[in-house]
Order: sequence, then C-alpha cells, then structure tokens
Amino acid sequence: MTSSYSSYRQLRFSPKRGPLARALAKDAPLRRLDWVIILAALALSLGSSMLVWSATRGRDSLTHGDPQYFLYRHLTNLVIGVALCAGAIAIGHHRIRAAVPVLYALSILMLLATLSPLGSTINGAHSWIQFGGGFSIQPAEFAKLAIVLGMALVLSSRVDTGEREMPPGRTVLQALALGGLPICIVLLMPDLGSVMVMVVTILGILLASGVANRWIFGLLATGGIGAAAVWKLHVLSKYQIDRFAAFANPALDPSGVGYNTAQARIAIGSGGLTGKGLFHGTQTIGQFVPEQQTDFVFTVAGEELGFVGGLAIILLVGVILWRACRIARQAGDLFGTVVAGGVIAWFAFQSFENIGMTLGIMPVAGIPLPFVSYGGSSMFAGWIAIGLLQAVRTQRPIAG
Repeated sequence: MTSSYSSYRQLRFSPKRGPLARALAKDAPLRRLDWVIILAALALSLGSSMLVWSATRGRDSLTHGDPQYFLYRHLTNLVIGVALCAGAIAIGHHRIRAAVPVLYALSILMLLATLSPLGSTINGAHSWIQFGGGFSIQPAEFAKLAIVLGMALVLSSRVDTGEREMPPGRTVLQALALGGLPICIVLLMPDLGSVMVMVVTILGILLASGVANRWIFGLLATGGIGAAAVWKLHVLSKYQIDRFAAFANPALDPSGVGYNTAQARIAIGSGGLTGKGLFHGTQTIGQFVPEQQTDFVFTVAGEELGFVGGLAIILLVGVILWRACRIARQAGDLFGTVVAGGVIAWFAFQSFENIGMTLGIMPVAGIPLPFVSYGGSSMFAGWIAIGLLQAVRTQRPIAG
C-alpha cells in the first residue's frame, strides 16, 4: 500500500517536462537519430552549392542571364530532400515496410513512362520526364530505392519471422527478379551508368542478407556474361561504346570522346594542394569541362579547393558509409540490415565511379556524385535513403 501511494505521489507531483525537455530526453526521437550521418550529408550538400555556383555562374546559355540560377535551385532541391528525409523518418520503419509493394509498383510505372511519349532524351539517354517550367525527374534514381526496399522485403520475409536463418533459394530468385526488372527497363533507355550502380547495389543486398556464397558467385558470373552480351548485341549507343574505348586508350581521341576526361584531369591536377581559390579556377571560368555542375562537379573542388577540398569530400562520403555500416550491424531485423547494406553499396560504388571517372581510373558513365552533383532526382533519392537509414536506426532500442 505504501509503495503504491509513493508511486502515485511521484507521478502526481513530479514536475511536467516542457517541450524542450521532452525533445532532449534520452528516449526522444531526436536523440535516437544518427546526427553524424545527417550532418555529413548536410555538409556535402551545402558545400557543393558553392561548387555548383562556381561551375555555372558564368554560363549564360544555362543560367538565362541569372548567375545565381543554379545556386538557388540546388538549395531548393536540398530543402525538399531534407523534407523527404524527415518524412521517411516520421513514417517509420514498419510502415515503410508495409508500403514497399506500392512504392515498387510506382517506381516501375515511372520507369515505363520514360519509354513513352512522356519521356525525353538528355545527353543521349531517354531517361527523363519533363514537367515544364524547367522541372524534370529521372526515375532511374528512385528505382535504386525501389530495388533496395523490394529485395529487402522479399529476402527478409521468412527470416524475420524465424522460419529460417538464411533466405531459401526460391526467395533469392524472387528477390533477383525484383532487382532485375528495373535494370531491364533502364537498359532500354539506355542508361548504362544507372545499370552499373543497380547491379552493384544488388550485390551489396545479397551480401547483407547472408545468402549462400553460390548466389554471389553466380551473380558475378551472370554480370560478366550479361556485359558481354550487351556489347555483342549492340545494346549500347555509339557514344557509350566510344566512352569505353577512350577509357581503354586515353590517347584515342583527346579532342573528341576523350575530351571530358582530359579536361577533368587538367582541372584537378592544376589545383595542387590547396587549390586556386573558390571562383578562381581557370578551367572552370573558361568552361573547358562539360557538365561540370553535374557529372564532373568534383573537378571544381579539385581545381579551386585542391587536394584538401577533394579529400574533404571523400572523407565526408566515408563518414556516411561508416555510420551506415554501423546502422546495418545494429539493425533490429534482417529487413533493416538489408536496406542499410543496399544503401551502402549504392553510395559507395556511385561515389567511387563518379570520382574515378574524373581522375581517369574509371570509364565515364554519366552518374552524379551523391549529395554533391546538381540534380533534383539524385538529391531527393539520396536524402530519402538517409531517411531510410534513420528509420532503421530508430526502430530499435538505442544503447547509448
């Protein structure tokens, strides 16, 4: 009786916590977020706004006479991306999992729409949908999210219910079918860069799910055979074949297909240790590097901020990958682990490919640098992925 009365008095007369105290409490949602990964992504996105501005402020043909045109749009994309991230966190891990079939179907419909009269061709790939007013989306970016979520749902469907410790073969085949469908559609555009990212993402998903090694080796063998078939059947466009030829032999056509990578290496090499200073890059001012605000934005950092600036970008990407690995390891279920593993593979390969092509160690594939390159679709998809990582983290008890 005394114990009950004491508990009543403690509950009745203890001071109520205000909004700030509730927000900062140990069990509050804000405290459960991984702020390191959020701040790293914000640093990349905000810092890249200066790089995008430097690359575009003198290009009147792109800015329509407004030097701040791309700066404002990049920051607007960032605000929308952060809002989408917050939405994913608010929806939560379990409700996202329940909505995966709908989200996957919408992604496939968007990809198919690009092959219809609604689609438009930009830089040789018929992979965009124009909405007017300068607004467009690239559905292939959101298809990466669909692959991660769809395969994670299937691979964890039995394991999370305790039926088996390892996804059975039939389940793995179903997951591969879900991952392969978007790839087949994207190949028809054709968007080889996105296909490369999707294939590596699928590999990361299988590794995270703990499938038998034979599936990993089988996927690698299938990927090699598929690449050879794509080459032999002339699925690739001529400009894509020329890019691979220029990568294999940089001196093949330095004023033609090899021009982009040659100018990119000149820009990065001229930056030295600390760079020429923001807005003072001669290659950037002279507009020698094409697509510098999107695919080749790393060259702006290399020229104007030097080795130090380029290293800072790589380190921030590394921080995101490190924290994502931590989230994957501590996830409360296989679905969360696989989602985090897919995002890790996606971000890691896409960053390596983008930076590598500017340095000449990877072929030019036309894919953006996550959180850095200008582009709404890439920014939105990247921040949604950050939201998914946070949803995975917050769905389990946090031990300090």
